[in-house]
Amino acid sequence: MLMQSFRMAFSSITSNKMRSFLTMLGIIIGIMAVVVLVSIVTSATDSIMGELDSLGADKLTVTVLNQRGLPLTLKEVSGYPDEYDSIAYVAPTARQSATAKTSTKEADAMILGTTSSYMEVEDLKLQAGRFLKSPDLENNSSVAVIGPSLANDLFSTVDVVGKTFYVGGRGFTIIGVLETAGESLLGSTNSAAIVPFTLAERMFRLQGISSFTVKAADSTLVAEAEDDLKHAMTARFKDESSFSVLNQSALLSSLDSIQGTLTLMLGGIAAISLLVGGIGIMNIMLVSVAERTREIGIRKAIGASRKRILTQFLIESLVLSTVGGLLGLLVSWGLLGLVSYVMDASYTMSPDVAVLAVVFSMVVGLIFGINPANKAAKMPPIEALRTE
Repeated sequence: MLMQSFRMAFSSITSNKMRSFLTMLGIIIGIMAVVVLVSIVTSATDSIMGELDSLGADKLTVTVLNQRGLPLTLKEVSGYPDEYDSIAYVAPTARQSATAKTSTKEADAMILGTTSSYMEVEDLKLQAGRFLKSPDLENNSSVAVIGPSLANDLFSTVDVVGKTFYVGGRGFTIIGVLETAGESLLGSTNSAAIVPFTLAERMFRLQGISSFTVKAADSTLVAEAEDDLKHAMTARFKDESSFSVLNQSALLSSLDSIQGTLTLMLGGIAAISLLVGGIGIMNIMLVSVAERTREIGIRKAIGASRKRILTQFLIESLVLSTVGGLLGLLVSWGLLGLVSYVMDASYTMSPDVAVLAVVFSMVVGLIFGINPANKAAKMPPIEALRTE
């Protein structure tokens, strides 16, 4: 019985292809709106959260906004791990773009001044040589640990330990080469030249530390480390507005909450299109009932029950909405691929969103099909047979 109802539904829909397609168009557009908008927002937010997560959920970044005539010194910052149990490593950072040169080549580089702790803070790996050590900072040594991309740009090889390059006329001896790293919001170390912070202070004419990164002793101690840093910086500058502390974990939680709210909002707005499509289905089903009044009368006269007539028209409505939903998914998949190609990004369709959209379209079809189906089921057979 059920299979026969489905066959009759498909027969009725295909008998007037253009009208059926225009009816499904509302559902197709609704599905596209829901899937494409939610997928773009979800993919973009996941990408940002992935970048932030790659920076480390156990790290804190402190930025000095106003030194108030009291520059923060390397000695003070380096003492935080000994002073606070919640802090494992501290690494000040000073960045500046520059042109690195050899006798025959030159390349754009990011000169990064820091300390030996930077390797542990950023979880860096070496493929050759060594990292910065305390004597390098104490002696303002002109040494550098460089990324593999910079090594290839300057020397066409990564076997460069012991070789020299120049920045602004100053020669740097290469003491180490980093392993290839991924890109992040702060850039990559692949084209960086990491030099002692004390030397960077002189090169960049800095007065005190304006930014440093802290790695908590444990991921469970991040909040405690944040409190300790705020206490130390407030005691140092006497003003909480003189500095800021960025907590990666708190930022990730906030972004996750924002993503959920934004997804619900866009999904709700796009769902209105599905409701419009549902109204279209109800309208065409009412027209179908009016056109097939005599057919309904004949079926009732030969024994078709009210339940069977009701089921027949509900299945037609369900088939219209489901086919429209599946076509909408297909178009959405193609559109997301096109957007990804044009924007040079990766926007993917979430399986959960796809399933939810199709289920919602089916529910819309059923709800808006109830009234026409009920009208057909209640139709008196004698009146239906009288209709020309």
